[in-house]
Amino acid sequence: MTADRLETPMKSGSIDRSGLLAAGNFIIDQVKMIDLWPEQDALATISGVSPSNGGGPYNLLKDLARLGAPFPLAAAGRLGDDANGQAIRDDCAAHGVDVSRFIDTPGVPTPFTDVMTVEGTGRRTFFYHPGANAHFSEDDLDFGTNETARFFYLGYVMLLERLDHPRADGSNGAGALLEKATEAGYFTIVDIVSGAPERFPKVVPPSLPETDLLFLNEFEAGCVLETKVPAERDAMIEAARRFLDLGVRQTVILHAASGAVAVSRDGEVAVQSAVAMPAEEIRGAVGAGDAFGAGVIYGLHDGWGMKRCLETGACVAAACLTDETTSGGVCKLEDALRLGARHGFGSFR
Repeated sequence: MTADRLETPMKSGSIDRSGLLAAGNFIIDQVKMIDLWPEQDALATISGVSPSNGGGPYNLLKDLARLGAPFPLAAAGRLGDDANGQAIRDDCAAHGVDVSRFIDTPGVPTPFTDVMTVEGTGRRTFFYHPGANAHFSEDDLDFGTNETARFFYLGYVMLLERLDHPRADGSNGAGALLEKATEAGYFTIVDIVSGAPERFPKVVPPSLPETDLLFLNEFEAGCVLETKVPAERDAMIEAARRFLDLGVRQTVILHAASGAVAVSRDGEVAVQSAVAMPAEEIRGAVGAGDAFGAGVIYGLHDGWGMKRCLETGACVAAACLTDETTSGGVCKLEDALRLGARHGFGSFR
């Protein structure tokens, strides 16, 4: 089957279950628009500050709610017993997300990130305080015998200290948590975040054999594989195949600013270019990768073929670009799809 025609629906867990349980990083982002990125000891001017959601599971859940996802959404993670933690609970609940699996961590702040976004380019730099995220472990989430959600999402690997920490036998807590999710009947989804390159080869591989669907970008892929992965379709397809060799059970989705590829264990490949957004409509790129994932998961839950899922992800990512905050630009699904229809899709070779 050719790369641009894949329409086979992915196997995505028990069809008699519905919904997504997303666990891991729940962060308050302070998105700060600056006029330029300064040299050390120099000055940049902050023109605006916007508090926003941050962290893979938080972004994903909020994006899916804003898209109008017709399935249940639930959150799991650690929060500080503080105003930011309460703000996350309130925001999730306001978007219809089940917050019953959140755990308060007294005396530890809710995680936060200063996101410095350069006006005119959308380029971002992150200053992160882990807070309660550093305490989240596989023991914090028990799966019962009556789990009803179909998907279990874990993010971000590389930003969850106790889950990331290698054990003497080479395993880690992320792999253990994903194994528990698998035993509970979940289809497991893992997302990675960029970090110190030297940590990737030890932190990421232990969780891959318990991962049904893996999201990562070309930089993260190169760090795990210890080689440069260009943002080109053939190079990304080959890199995705190497992650299948490392143990991913079903599908690897590798995305870049110019496009994305999906490669499945049965050899099928899908390729999708990014929406050709006009520069004047782009306000910031923070959260675009998670918005892409939300679009893909929306379609996957509905049984769409992977090509359609990738196109939907590209349109939701484009919507995200229209606002400087993480999820402020994400809109109803039909409106996001109109961006692809209006602007078309760029080149991805």
